[in-house]
Amino acid sequence: MKISTKGRYALRMLVDLASRDRSEYIALKDIAADQEISKKYLEQIVPLLTRGGILSTNRGYQGGYRLSRDPSSITCGEILRLTEGSLAPIACLDNGIENNDCERKADCMTLPVWVGLTRLINDYLDGITLQDIIDQHQTLGGDDYVI
Repeated sequence: MKISTKGRYALRMLVDLASRDRSEYIALKDIAADQEISKKYLEQIVPLLTRGGILSTNRGYQGGYRLSRDPSSITCGEILRLTEGSLAPIACLDNGIENNDCERKADCMTLPVWVGLTRLINDYLDGITLQDIIDQHQTLGGDDYVI
């Protein structure tokens, strides 16, 4: 499994929004400039996040984007599933562990390995919120200078 730029940029965009004043709408051009990501590329990602209930949009003079929920309720797993689709490492688990319709599943000796990996990936990514990322960055002292 490899996370594409779509998933990585979506995560960067949302962390950026989560670290700002959440009552304001932020113009996409400002997010693009701050994150050094093409505005055109972000325009392709925004509809996925809006349909997924993560972003709110406002058109017009003071238009832009903001999070529609608290950053502590938005997980990396949710974001990546919206932008990447399944996070399963093999195709037969794309529809979920319980919905595996592979004709070989009863005889597949390696299936438990892939099921275990799928659970680890999902549990790990669902255990990290946007707020966790911000808190960890602040704890590491991104702007803490000692002379």
